[in-house]
Amino acid sequence: MIQDVRLEQLTEWINTLADWQGAQLAPASADASFRRYFRVTHHQQTAIAMDAPPDKENCTPFLDITDRLHHAGVAAPVIYAKNLLDGFLLLEDFGNTLLLNELSPSNADTLYETAMDTLLHLQQAEIQGLPEYSHAFLRRELDLMPEWFLQQHLNFTAEDIPYKLIDHTFNNLITAVLEQPIAFVHRDYHSRNLMLAAEQKLGVIDYQDAVWGPITYDLVSLLRDCYVVWPQQRVKRWALAYHKEAIAAGVLPPIDEISFLRWFDLMGLQRHLKVLGIFARLNHRDGKASYLKDLPLTLSYILTIGSQHPETCRLVEWMRQAHIPERIGTVDIPA
Repeated sequence: MIQDVRLEQLTEWINTLADWQGAQLAPASADASFRRYFRVTHHQQTAIAMDAPPDKENCTPFLDITDRLHHAGVAAPVIYAKNLLDGFLLLEDFGNTLLLNELSPSNADTLYETAMDTLLHLQQAEIQGLPEYSHAFLRRELDLMPEWFLQQHLNFTAEDIPYKLIDHTFNNLITAVLEQPIAFVHRDYHSRNLMLAAEQKLGVIDYQDAVWGPITYDLVSLLRDCYVVWPQQRVKRWALAYHKEAIAAGVLPPIDEISFLRWFDLMGLQRHLKVLGIFARLNHRDGKASYLKDLPLTLSYILTIGSQHPETCRLVEWMRQAHIPERIGTVDIPA
C-alpha cells in the first residue's frame, strides 16, 4: 500500500484545530490541477479540506479572490482555517450536488437564471491587481491546440499543420474578442464549478485563476458548457436574457443584440479551441484520460459556431478536410 504522506500531514493539521479534533477525512474530489479535496466530518459538522502542494499550487490567489467574491455578494466558500506553509485550507462544505447533475430540460431555465444572476454579481467583483486577459495571454492559451491536440493527440506532423492559417485565425479571433467591455472573469464558470447548496444557495468554486477581461467569457463558459449541450435557440434566448439584465445592472454598456451575440460566439470559439489543447494535455502530460470523452462536444461547438464567422470559417474547413471530426467523433448540437 502506497503511503499518502500529504494526506497524513493534512489529517494531523486538521486535528490540531479547535472543534475538529478526531475528525474523519474521505476523498471529495480532484480537479484538473494538482489540488485535491477531502470531506472532513466531525460529529454533525462537515467541511472541505483542500490539499494544494506548495511547490505546485499557490493558495494566496484563492484567498484573495474568495475575499473579492464575498464582497460582491457571491457565495464562495467561507475559509475556516489556513496553513499556507503546507498548502492546506479548511473550507465551507457546499455538499455534493453539482449544477451539472441537476440540470434537466424542465428546470434548466430556472437554474440558468440563478447562475446568470450570480454571474452578474461576480462580474462586479474588484479587479484591481488581477492579471489581465491580454492578447498575449489569450494567444498562449490558443497555442495549446496545435501543440497538444494536433501534434500530441492526433499525431499531426509539423508539415501537416497549417500554421499560417492558424496564426491568422488566432490573431483575428483575439482582436475581435478584445473589442468587448471588461469585467471580473472566473475563467471556469460552468456546471462542474457551481454547487447547489443548502437553502437554494448557488455556491461558486474553483475560481483561483480569475483575471479581468472580456465580459462574455464566463457567460459562454456557462451556456456552451463542455460537459452539457443545449439547443442553439435555447442558448441564444438565455444569452439575450443575460444581455438585457447586464445592461440594466450597468455591467454591460448598451449594445445591440447582434453585436453582443457575435462577441458571445467568438469568445466561445477562443475558449473551445484552447480547451481542445487543455483536454489533450491533461491526458498526455498529466495522465487524466477522463477529459478525452469531452473532446467531441468541444469540437462540435467549434465546427458549428466557427463555420458561421469569417474569423474562423477557414480553420473549420481545414479541420473537416483533415478529417478531425472522424478521428475523435462529434456530437450533434440541436438547433
